[in-house]
Amino acid sequence: MKTMAAGEFKAKCLAVLDEVKTTGEAVLITKRGKPVARVTSLGESRPEKKSVFGRLKKMGTIHGDPIASEFSDAEWERIANEPWPQRKKRHR
Repeated sequence: MKTMAAGEFKAKCLAVLDEVKTTGEAVLITKRGKPVARVTSLGESRPEKKSVFGRLKKMGTIHGDPIASEFSDAEWERIANEPWPQRKKRHR
């Protein structure tokens, strides 16, 4: 990959774009020696970003109903109506 300083790229921008288009070779643009951008041809294939869910595909199995609750409706009512323990206030 060809490397070019940002100042030089600014001066030769259109020529560099034409060169990248014809040769297909990418150009790395640097600023104070550190890479800041890469100019590539649209013809180059970029790896597609996969979603997290696509990466997890076929890595696990679901047993039973994932939506069903282990508590009955009566148990949920009992839990919802239970008094919550009060925390003691701390004096500062």
